[in-house]
Amino acid sequence: MNKKFLFTCGDINGIGPEISLKLFNQLLKKKSTDHFIFICPLNVFEYYQKSLKTKLEYKVISNVSESEQNIINLLALNDSQLNIGKPTKSSGKTAYQSLITAIEILKAKTADAVITSPVSKHAFALAGINYPGQTEILATECNSKNYLMMFLSKKMNAALATIHIPLKDVSKSLSINLIKVKIQILLDSLKKDLGIDKPKIGVLGLNPHAGEKGRIGNEEKDKIIPALISFGEYVSGPFVPDAFFANHLHKKFDAVLGMYHDQILIPFKMMNFNNGVNFTAGLPIIRTSPDHGTAFDIAGKGRADYKSLLAAFRYAKIISTNRSKIER
Repeated sequence: MNKKFLFTCGDINGIGPEISLKLFNQLLKKKSTDHFIFICPLNVFEYYQKSLKTKLEYKVISNVSESEQNIINLLALNDSQLNIGKPTKSSGKTAYQSLITAIEILKAKTADAVITSPVSKHAFALAGINYPGQTEILATECNSKNYLMMFLSKKMNAALATIHIPLKDVSKSLSINLIKVKIQILLDSLKKDLGIDKPKIGVLGLNPHAGEKGRIGNEEKDKIIPALISFGEYVSGPFVPDAFFANHLHKKFDAVLGMYHDQILIPFKMMNFNNGVNFTAGLPIIRTSPDHGTAFDIAGKGRADYKSLLAAFRYAKIISTNRSKIER
C-alpha cells in the first residue's frame, strides 16, 4: 500500500529546501510506490534546483489527490522572496504557511505523515507568529493539550517533561500530574508508534545528584518520585543525570524522560548529531523532523547534510505503518 508523505520547506533562507531536494534526489532513485509532496513556493524550489544542479522530475499540484509516485509533487505556495542566510518576515510567513497547509491535509486524512524542515523562531516573531516552535503550533492546531516532544534514534529514544521554557521556570512548571501525563504519553507512543510491547522508561532527576534526598532540592521527592509509583515496573528513577549517561544506562531503557530541554538534547545530539529525529507524540497526526536548526551560516552553500531528514522520513514511515496495523 502506497503512502503519502508531506514535506514542509521550513525557513526558505535556511537549509530546509536544500536538504529536502537532496533527500528527494535519493528517494526517487529507489522507485518507491510512496508519494512525496513538497509544500514550498515554486520560485524557491526552482532556485534550489538550479543552485544544486538537481534535475528532479516534478509537477505542480493544487490538491494531494493529484499526486503521483516516482515524482516530486510540488504543492506550490505563493512565491516568497529569498534572502539566504537571514531570518526575515517573508521566510517566517512562508514557513508557517507550509506547516499549516500540511496540518490541514493531515487533519483531513488525505496524507499519512509530515516531515517538517527547520524553522526560525526569530523569523516567526518578525512575521507576527507568536509560537515558540513548530511543536506548539501542531498541538494548538490539533487541539491537543497533552503532547510530548520526543527524540528518536537507534542509540537512544528520549522525551522532555518541559520544552521551550527558561531554565528558571522549569521547577515551578513541574508537577506530579504533569510528569504522570508525560510518562503515559511516552508509554503509549512506544507501544503504538514504535511497536514496543513492554517498554521500559528511565526518568532523570532535576537537581544535581537527583536532589540527594532533599539536600539539593525537593523536586525529586515531592514531584518526580510520587509520579512514578503508579507505573510499576515500566518506569524507573529518578536517576542522577550525569552518572546515568556516564554509565550508559540509557542502553537499558526503551526511552529516557528528562525534566528540561538541554538535559536531554546535549547527550542526544552528541550521540546523533547527523541522524537524530524530533517526533511529536500524543497528536492525532504524525509529524517528524530532523533534530537540527536552520543553519543559516551554511545556507545556500550546498554543504548541508540531509541524513537527519532522511532519518525523519524513515521514522515517519515506521510510525505510520505501526499505526495502520492498529487501525485495521
